[in-house]
Amino acid sequence: MTVYTPRRAARVLLVDAAGRLLLFRGFDPARPRHGRWWFTPGGGLDPGETYAQGAARELAEETGLRLTPAQIGEPVHADMIEFPFDGVWYRQEQQFFLVRVAAHEVDTAGFSEAERGSVDGYRWWSGQELAGADERCYPPDLAELLTRVLSDSAVVTGGSPC
Repeated sequence: MTVYTPRRAARVLLVDAAGRLLLFRGFDPARPRHGRWWFTPGGGLDPGETYAQGAARELAEETGLRLTPAQIGEPVHADMIEFPFDGVWYRQEQQFFLVRVAAHEVDTAGFSEAERGSVDGYRWWSGQELAGADERCYPPDLAELLTRVLSDSAVVTGGSPC
């Protein structure tokens, strides 16, 4: 029987003006032969932290982008996943936040020791690239999630539709 460590986490769908999503590539240091996968910025919440506070902190640490929890906004998706990492099985409740930027130069100087030892790259993905990717991405339905939240967040701010 697997014993799970409960965990709450905030994930960020960081999307640039071209509609591209930032993903990091990493691996499990306890299982390096298991391969690599792509995932959104974010991570576990500190004690007493709200999801939005955690999203803002993780975004600053992992990308150098500093926003307030109010600027992070409300979650656009929530789910629960179970996964192993570095010898521990987690049951993680996670909320996703959509953050749009015109552009952003990623700065990973704030990575934790664990992140420096398990993340080996990042890139911006178009929705089309993500949908056609042969590589593992988490969550597995990330392409569909991105499409849904981007279409849900499209707002016409006045004037006549074209």
